[in-house]
Amino acid sequence: MKKIFSILFIMFVGFTTNLIAEDTQSIKRISVGEKNAKITIIAYESLTCGHCADFHKNVYPGLKKDFIEKGLVKIEFRHFPLDIAAFNASKIGQCRNDGNADIINILYSGQKKWARGKTPEEAKIYLKKFLVDESVKVDFEKCLNDKKIEDFVLNDRIEGVKKFKVNATPTIIINDKKFEKTLNYKNIKKYLEKLI
Repeated sequence: MKKIFSILFIMFVGFTTNLIAEDTQSIKRISVGEKNAKITIIAYESLTCGHCADFHKNVYPGLKKDFIEKGLVKIEFRHFPLDIAAFNASKIGQCRNDGNADIINILYSGQKKWARGKTPEEAKIYLKKFLVDESVKVDFEKCLNDKKIEDFVLNDRIEGVKKFKVNATPTIIINDKKFEKTLNYKNIKKYLEKLI
């Protein structure tokens, strides 16, 4: 059943290619690090993707400690939802419009608690309950129904496909080049050290 919703969602995204960019310009990109860092990492992720949660658990902390906090790297989290549950979670993660990664970090750390359900409605109920349990303060219905945020999330996905040929998550782009090696901290660290 989840595969059917994933296919329908991908078809929906495929037909939604004429989104208005200026409507989404007031929305802040979720990023961590110095604005003018020498290296920019773009992480295309789906909040229901287990490999993306693994990236946040096993790779991102090292990046943050060794590169981001030292002002060498900035990371931008871009939305690439693979299903309706991830699409709704992306809208929640973006909803406060403060550029802060706290909500997406919470969503990844508790992914198994909310990323489930046989129907989109059931998935929405799990997501809402998880946010309440984690004391995340957002206007759930308003966030899910905000057209600007919805367009922003979909534009991220469309741009990822067009500009970087993103076809899986997570996809990591470092200074506008797709990172092609196995995604672990050791490989990324070695790659970044050559750019510094």
